[in-house]
Amino acid sequence: MASQIHPTAVIEPKVQLGADVVIGAYAYVGGTAVIGDGTVIQHHATVEGNTVLGRQCEVFPYAAVGTKTHDLKFTGGDPGLRIGDRNVFREYVTVHFATKDGDFTVLGDDNVILAYSHVAHDCVIGNHLVMSSQSALAGHVVVGDHVNIGWGTGVHQFCRVGAYAMLGGLSKVVQDVPPFFIADGIPAVIRSINKVGLERSGFTPAQVGRVRQIHRILYREGLNRAQAIEQLQQHPETASDEFRRMLAFAAASDRGMMPGR
Repeated sequence: MASQIHPTAVIEPKVQLGADVVIGAYAYVGGTAVIGDGTVIQHHATVEGNTVLGRQCEVFPYAAVGTKTHDLKFTGGDPGLRIGDRNVFREYVTVHFATKDGDFTVLGDDNVILAYSHVAHDCVIGNHLVMSSQSALAGHVVVGDHVNIGWGTGVHQFCRVGAYAMLGGLSKVVQDVPPFFIADGIPAVIRSINKVGLERSGFTPAQVGRVRQIHRILYREGLNRAQAIEQLQQHPETASDEFRRMLAFAAASDRGMMPGR
């Protein structure tokens, strides 16, 4: 299929379009944006700046992808945005480029960002994120793979959300959310393991069992964080992927891991 460019769309001269691209009425594609093969930019949508948008993505009406950071420390230069393949940006979503010259906001593959949500400057997002409507990631947030963010949730600057975690709707996240768990509340706390999410992602009963062990040590045995980490390090299952992932996440936590209820 040949590319389909509506005659009212505005395509700036430095833009690079892949094969089979669809750009709808009154859409704007500007700056040095690179649009991957098979990507659809619907009517009245915007993609601009130093942005690379991968293959088979879709940008819905009134979304703005690659716009200027909100960060007041921005002093110019050419920061950018790098987006993988098969990402969906629904109506009125905003995704900003990074703050410093040469830096990038980054999204992986197969992410779905629902209406009115915001991804701020310098965020690094993995793959298979589902981000519900009216949610927001502040600057420098890092999100692992297979994360689910509920409606209206806000994540504080520099927080990290581990792989296979779920954030409940209307939550206020101010510390790092470890992988595999459900966080919920204002401020959010760890409530339980993300059992349904893990099973949907193909985790075996043995793997889910190891996640339960980790949760019990961290949040159910009355240990302080240092004692709990020491127990995880000495556990017979410490060589498993689940234990190794949790220990690596804890070691890299600057804001501190979220407490339990």
